[in-house]
Amino acid sequence: MKVQAIIPTAGMGIRFKSKQPKSLVMLKDKPVFIHTLEVFEKSSSVDSIIVVAPQEYIQDFTEACQKYHLRKIRVIIEGGQTRHDSVNKGLHQLDAETDIVVIHDGARPLITGEIIEKSIQLCKNHDAVIVAVPIKPTVKRIDTQSMVVEKTLNRDKIWEIQTPQVFKRNIIMAAHQKIQDSSATDDAFLVEQMGITIRVLEGRYRNIKITTPEDLAVAETLL
Repeated sequence: MKVQAIIPTAGMGIRFKSKQPKSLVMLKDKPVFIHTLEVFEKSSSVDSIIVVAPQEYIQDFTEACQKYHLRKIRVIIEGGQTRHDSVNKGLHQLDAETDIVVIHDGARPLITGEIIEKSIQLCKNHDAVIVAVPIKPTVKRIDTQSMVVEKTLNRDKIWEIQTPQVFKRNIIMAAHQKIQDSSATDDAFLVEQMGITIRVLEGRYRNIKITTPEDLAVAETLL
């Protein structure tokens, strides 16, 4: 089965407060997104990679991929206004014979090859697979108008969703075509709206997303 990965890196990282996309920020000795791509480069199950980047920084992303000799890059394309739009553009770059699509945040550089392999293998027998971890803190639902507690939620059934998210190609293509919701922050939400069962693979807490400068410091320590 042919597997292609879509890596959205088009976010400008407003909360990161950087003048450049957070995926281009240096994490130890290389840009954040290069750490991410190198894991996919080494995966024996991933055939090629589609990178979605900000239009004005495509040359920077291209040069970085060349510098680190990433040979699985299928194409680097311009992203959209939202993550949803960027992934949608990536989907339209898939090869016709692709069976499975892996979508992973470029700003999650601590993903492991093991998780990528397991998620792909699961998707061979399921329509959709997401990686997630059980939450650790106590979570309460709050009435944001009165700012009082409505309910303490059962954390045993609440998981934090990560990436990769892996789909049969026909499923994720149909979800993006039928559910036009640019505010969706993950692709599994669109698949849920179609009534498709989604399998969950337990991930790793270290698979953090770089959102703030503090996250970058944590990632450096974990590396």
